[in-house]
Amino acid sequence: MQNPLILVPARMASTRLPGKPLLPIHGVPMIVHVWRRAIEADLGPVVVAVDDPRVADAIAAVGGRSVMTRADHPSGTDRIFEALQRLDPDGQHDAIVNLQGDLPTVAPDAVRAALEPLDDPAVSIATLAAPIVRAEERDDPNVVKVVGTMVGQDRLRALYFTRATAPWGDGPLLHHIGLYAYRRDALARFVALPPSPLEQRERLEQLRAIEAGLRIDVRLVDAVPFGVDTPHDLARASDLMSPTA
Repeated sequence: MQNPLILVPARMASTRLPGKPLLPIHGVPMIVHVWRRAIEADLGPVVVAVDDPRVADAIAAVGGRSVMTRADHPSGTDRIFEALQRLDPDGQHDAIVNLQGDLPTVAPDAVRAALEPLDDPAVSIATLAAPIVRAEERDDPNVVKVVGTMVGQDRLRALYFTRATAPWGDGPLLHHIGLYAYRRDALARFVALPPSPLEQRERLEQLRAIEAGLRIDVRLVDAVPFGVDTPHDLARASDLMSPTA
């Protein structure tokens, strides 16, 4: 892809952790930490898609760029599509990286890796996964697993995503990481589709793409970035990001 754009959706009305983008980690709003990791990836422009002027102000305070979007989007994917239409109506950017705003520990290398599968013209959407190493995660429905077939070194074609323990039998399981890169036309097609039956059953948005025949390839990385959804997660992120950690 020749001209990628990184979009970071940030929603203030989180059910489990209201005001999440502005919650401080070592005195810095969480969304600013994520923005910095995206800048360090050095892929292209980085814009935060916000639904509250206070988040825009926090990004502006560090010299970043944001775009205001509606507050009623059902998902971050819908939010970044609105942001893309506002920012780039002429279609200059051919790939869109969707970096969730609650991944303050994400490595810049991981952001870059998410884009790599789009070098294959057959791939519509790219994402990441890492091997599960903690036994308790194998059966945890909050840990999404990806089932796929290897198509290259550190890369597989996704066949299914599930909250179940899959595939069955001996062997590694893969923890899906919710960081995506889309071809521009694939993103437009995806958001125009209605929720699919398997998406609704598993509560996994990416199954809409699979059911519609969009190819998703997965780049394997070494570790899962720590996501923040609860006050406990916030404290854990603070510990992980401590200068003495």
